[in-house]
Order: sequence, then C-alpha cells, then structure tokens
Amino acid sequence: MDAEAQDSFREFVEHRSSALLKTAVLLSGGDRHTAEDLLQNALIKAAGRWHRIDEPEAYVRQILYRQQISRWRLKWPRREVSVAEPPEGRTAGDDSSAAEVRLVMRGALARLTARQRTVLVLRYFEDLPEADVARILGCSVGTVRSTTHRSLARLRTLAPELAALNAPSRPSRDYAPVEVRP
Repeated sequence: MDAEAQDSFREFVEHRSSALLKTAVLLSGGDRHTAEDLLQNALIKAAGRWHRIDEPEAYVRQILYRQQISRWRLKWPRREVSVAEPPEGRTAGDDSSAAEVRLVMRGALARLTARQRTVLVLRYFEDLPEADVARILGCSVGTVRSTTHRSLARLRTLAPELAALNAPSRPSRDYAPVEVRP
C-alpha cells in the first residue's frame, strides 16, 4: 500500500470506525469485544484491497455482514454469556429513559439467534430493502420476510416492555371525556 492509500485508509478508519462499530455491536448481539474483533477483521481485509475499493464503507459493511454469517454457520457455536437480570421490575407508570430502552433492546437482541439478529439489523438499523438483505445473506426474499416476521415475534416475547413504549397513551379513567358541542 502506497503512502497516499495509507493516509486515505487511516482517514477512513478515523472518521467511520465508530459508526461501523455500532453496526458490529448490533450484529454481535451487544458483545462489544466480539464486535471489535469483527470490525478489526473487516478492516484488515479491506486494507489489503484498499486501492481497488470504490465505496469503502459499503465494502467494509459487506465484510461485516458476511463474517457474521460465517460465524453463525460454525459447526460448534460459541458459548453465550449469561447475565443476571435485576430483581426489580418496571412499574406501569414508570417512564424509562433512553438508556434503559437501549439496555432492554440490547439484551433482547443478544438472546436472538445470530441469523435473526443479522436480519433485523440489516432491515431496521441499516434500513435496507428486503431484496438487498436477501442478496447480502445469499437467500430468497421470502426467507428474509419469514425470518424478519419470526425475529420480531421473538423480540416481542423477549422484551414485552418495548411494546408498551410504542403503545398509544390511553386517557386516564379518573376523568370523564369532555363533550364538545357546536
């Protein structure tokens, strides 16, 4: 790699590595160490072909997705890390902060299979159409649709408190509805 390409690569890593790491964290189910390894391997692969890459970010993201696919296809899956849940639960009127929502979502994503998590990240975090997800994963659009459907259903089961956050607020029963007459 010549000096100009090295500078270009360093600049890319400096400016885009945090966004790429967020994607890698989501793909790895919230495991930051695995995400860092995933991103590091993707950047190493990209560095070897840097002078031939037209769209560096798209290329690195494609490597991330394919590495994640390879990881879930391993014959012997890696061990999962168990985390104790806090003993107290949320109350019905409790407003959760954005940090709590992120923690709940990260925990629920970590409990999905790698394939389910990857499909959800590609569809909703990366905002890719089903056809692009199918192309990246090497499967049919129907497979992407059914996996998305099953993944969302599983996510709702794992984190029902997220559904409560998106539900429209209902008026309190303490107040009678006001009738407006013209």
